[in-house]
Amino acid sequence: MTDHVIVVGGGLSGLSAAHQLLINGANIIVLDKQGFFGGNSTKATSGINGALTRTQIDLKIQDSVQQFYDDTLRSARDLARPDLIRVLTYNSAAAVEWLQDVFKLDLTLVSRLGGHSQPRTHRGHDAKFPGMAITYALMEKLEDYAETIPDRVQILKKARVTKLIKDPADDSKIVGVEYENENGETNKLYGPVVLATGGYAADFTDSSLLKKYRPEVYGLATTNGTHATGDGQKMIMQAGGHGIDLDKVQVHPTGLVDPKDPGNKWKFLAAEALRGEGGLLLNGNGERFCDELGHRDYVSGEIFKTKGPIRLVLNGKASDVLDFHTKHYSGRGLMRKMTGRELAKEIGCTEDKLRKVFDDYNAIAAGKKKDPYGKKYFHNLPFDINDNNFHVSLVTPVLHFTMGGVEIDDKAQVLHAQSKQPFDGLYACGELAGGVHGANRLGGSSLLGCVVYGRVAGDSASQYLFQKLLKVGGASSAGKRLGMISLHIDPANPGQVVVNWDSNAVSNGGGEFVPTVLPSASPSATPTATSTAAKPESAEKISGPKKFSIPTKEFTPEEVSKHNKKTDCWVIVKNLVMDVTNFLEDHPGGVNAIVNFAGRDATTEFEMLHEDRVIPKYAPESVIGRVKGTNPALEL
Repeated sequence: MTDHVIVVGGGLSGLSAAHQLLINGANIIVLDKQGFFGGNSTKATSGINGALTRTQIDLKIQDSVQQFYDDTLRSARDLARPDLIRVLTYNSAAAVEWLQDVFKLDLTLVSRLGGHSQPRTHRGHDAKFPGMAITYALMEKLEDYAETIPDRVQILKKARVTKLIKDPADDSKIVGVEYENENGETNKLYGPVVLATGGYAADFTDSSLLKKYRPEVYGLATTNGTHATGDGQKMIMQAGGHGIDLDKVQVHPTGLVDPKDPGNKWKFLAAEALRGEGGLLLNGNGERFCDELGHRDYVSGEIFKTKGPIRLVLNGKASDVLDFHTKHYSGRGLMRKMTGRELAKEIGCTEDKLRKVFDDYNAIAAGKKKDPYGKKYFHNLPFDINDNNFHVSLVTPVLHFTMGGVEIDDKAQVLHAQSKQPFDGLYACGELAGGVHGANRLGGSSLLGCVVYGRVAGDSASQYLFQKLLKVGGASSAGKRLGMISLHIDPANPGQVVVNWDSNAVSNGGGEFVPTVLPSASPSATPTATSTAAKPESAEKISGPKKFSIPTKEFTPEEVSKHNKKTDCWVIVKNLVMDVTNFLEDHPGGVNAIVNFAGRDATTEFEMLHEDRVIPKYAPESVIGRVKGTNPALEL
C-alpha cells in the first residue's frame, strides 16, 4: 500500500492540489511533461475572481457570493452545472485569501471584467501578471520542499504520463500511472491520482479534440503553450471516463497581432483588464461595434462580423493605470504609443470622424445618450483626440480556453461514462475538468477554478488515501485510528498536518500510527519529513541546486546581435550573455517570448516578469559569458 498521492501537471491547479495534499498530511509525487512548471497558468493576465473577500470589503465593493454565483450561472447558459458553480463561487474568497495568507501574495487591486456585475478580479501591485505571480509563488515553495523534505515531496519533470493503470479486478478503480521519461523509458507509479493536465486549445495533433469537436475554429491561432494537447482528457476517456461539452471552446476576442508576423499561430493575449479599465475596440472604419465588456464569445462574434483590422485603444488615463501591461506589450512590439491624430491616420479615417466617435462615447458614459450596444460600465474617461498618450494594438480572436473536459462531481471525483459513479482513486481539476464554466467562462475564473478545484481534489484524494491506509489494518482498528486522525486534522485550520505511518507494520496488517501535528499551525508552517513515499522506478527526481558561476568570457553587443534567430538565439540580461537556443522549448512563456529579443538586450522585459534568481535556478547552463567591459548586475 502506497502512502503518497500522484499529481500529474505542474500548472496552478496541480500545484494547488499538491500544496493542499501536503497541508492535509499526504506525501506527493508531482509529474509534468515539460521541463518547467507553470503551464498556461503563468500566462493569465487579468487576475483571480473572489466574492466577498477582505480586499473587496476594505474597498467597500458591494459584492456578494450570490451575485457571483448568478453571474457565473448566466455566463454558463444552458450548460450550467449549479453544483459545480456553487463550489467555485462559494469558495472563491477562501481561495483568494489562501493565496494571500499562505503564499504572502498581494492581491489587493480589484477590477471589473466582462460579464461581472461587480469588480471582483484581484491582482497585485507588484507589476507582474497575476497568473505568473501566483503560479510562481506556489511553484517555488513546492520546489523548495522537494529539496528540504524529499521524503514527502518528489518532482519528476519531462515525465509524460501516457496511461492510467486500473485495478485488474475492478474496472472503476485507478491504482496508478504509466509515464515516459525524457529518455523514452516507460515507468510506473502506484497510488491515487490527481490529474491536472490542462486543456486542449493547442491540440493540433493527429488525435486533435479541436478538429473533432470544433473544426470551424481549428484554424485559429492560440494563446496556449504547445503542451495544451488534451492528454488528460484522452487518457480518462480511454479508461472509461466521460467527456462533456467538448465543443465548448472559448475564443478570446483580443489576441495580439504582431505586425512583423501577423500569421503566427502562437499569439500573446491582450489582457481583459485592458478593456476592463476602459479600452475601446475600433473596427477598420474607426468605429465602435460592440459592448467591449460583453462576454468573450459575444465580443469575438461581433469582431467576426465587422470590418478589420480591429484595434484595441487605451487612452492616457487607462495607459497610466495599466503601465506594466503597456510596457510589456510595447517591449514585444505588440503595442504602440501614439497621438489621437496619428491613430486617425493609421486607421485611415479623418480626425473629425474619430473625434465624433470619442465624443459620442463620452456622452454615452455621462448618461446623455444610450449606448447602441448596451454597455453599462465606463472607466478612465474622457476619450480625447488631443490625448498624446494612446496605446494601440491590433487584435484578433484566438483559441484560449476549453470549457469542455472530463465529467467530475463537486468533490473533483472523475465520473465513469457508463455508471456515472466516481472512479476509485481518480480526481481532476483545472481546465481538464469539464462543466465548471458551462458554455462560457467568465474572465478571472480560470485561475479561480485552478485554485478552488485543485484544493478540492487535494482534500478528496487525501481523504481517500487515509481511508485506504486505515483499512489495511483491519476493521477492528480502523475506527480507533480514524478517531485519532480526527483529533488532529481540522479542515478549518490552514496549518500543516503531518501523519507518521509505520509502513512496514501497516502493510502487514498490524501496525499503529502516530499522528504528529507540526509545532506551528500557522499558514506558513513547513511540512516536516516524517513519512517515506515509495520511490519511482527510475531515478529522475529533481536534483538539488547547482553551484552557479558566471563565465569570464566576454562578448560585444555586436557579437550578440549576430545570434538573432530561433536556431541560434542569444540574449543579454543584466550584462550576462545567454545562449538560450536549447532553453526555448522549456520556457513557460513560449518560444516567441524569448525569440522576440534574439540578439538584443532583454533586461527591461526580464525585470518586469522575473526575479534574478530564476537564471541560476532554471537556466544556469545558458549563461555563456558577460558583456565586454561590464560587471554582471545579477542580484542573487
